[in-house]
Amino acid sequence: QVQLVESGGGLVQAGGSLRLSCAASGITFSTRTMAWFRQAPGKEREFVTAITWNGGTTYYADSVKGRFTISRDNAKTTVYLQMSSLKPEDTAVYYCAAKWRYTSGSYYDSYEYWGQGTQVTVSS
Repeated sequence: QVQLVESGGGLVQAGGSLRLSCAASGITFSTRTMAWFRQAPGKEREFVTAITWNGGTTYYADSVKGRFTISRDNAKTTVYLQMSSLKPEDTAVYYCAAKWRYTSGSYYDSYEYWGQGTQVTVSS
């Protein structure tokens, strides 16, 4: 049974910070590339950030670069998204995703497993 369970979403004011967590089970976490996506009202799901299986490399969308930080703790089978300097345009449902490190495709697509999503709302 594969599960990705997200937590940490909520309502914050512009300029504030929030940390999301994604706890994984039912998979060999240390062999997975992990990522965060988001979907804002009226828009398609978009890539936010990803981290390789051993945490050695990270990738960020231009819109969040310098403000968001992805990290992982393989011992806890958890990936985190630290969000700072939040803007109203960051408002979206945030999804955790996972794929096997050898799955074909780039770091921004071809993810096999998804969490349920957690709402992040940034007020102006």
